[in-house]
Amino acid sequence: MQPRSSPSAPSKIGLLMSKKKIVTAELVANRLIVWNPKEGSELYRLGFYGKPIGIPKPKTPEFDTPLTLDLIEGLYLLEKGVIKIVEKPKRRKITAKTLIKRAEKAYEDFSLKYMVYKDLREHGYVIQPGIKFGCDFAVYEHGPGIDHAPYMVQVRRGDELVTATEIVRAGRLATTVKKRFIVAVPNEKTNEVRYLMFKWWRA
Repeated sequence: MQPRSSPSAPSKIGLLMSKKKIVTAELVANRLIVWNPKEGSELYRLGFYGKPIGIPKPKTPEFDTPLTLDLIEGLYLLEKGVIKIVEKPKRRKITAKTLIKRAEKAYEDFSLKYMVYKDLREHGYVIQPGIKFGCDFAVYEHGPGIDHAPYMVQVRRGDELVTATEIVRAGRLATTVKKRFIVAVPNEKTNEVRYLMFKWWRA
């Protein structure tokens, strides 16, 4: 997996910010909802952020329905200044610090997963939840509906043991769905992420 040479998410975000457009998202339980369909469409067009409600596989970035974001996506966009987050009943403004506290309760190893998500986004990849593939992230080179995600990424701690059985199981699944299996190992001290890609061949 190499850094992308195509227009990256940060450059597209910069374009949106040049228009001084900040999208409002509401924190509801462990999700963020962009109620304005036009603003939701802008976010989706920006880099396939979120999921339009009731449209599992959008064929166009234009839709007339609210958009949901997970907390990892939300924190990334909040840090970039693309969205602001509010919470009812008083539409209290949610800071990045508060969002992180909420996310740490909802996600196991949230800080590590966010490091990997941010690193991949900064390199121009499109990231989607990988739950249907049994991993943390499904990683696209272009985006859902344009290409299939070529990579399955699992986030692991540097001191975490990975058994041979787990590797074989992940390899079989990756082969079945025609994807590369990658273990991402973030280092919070150096703020760097190492990627270990597994390749399979017939003996």
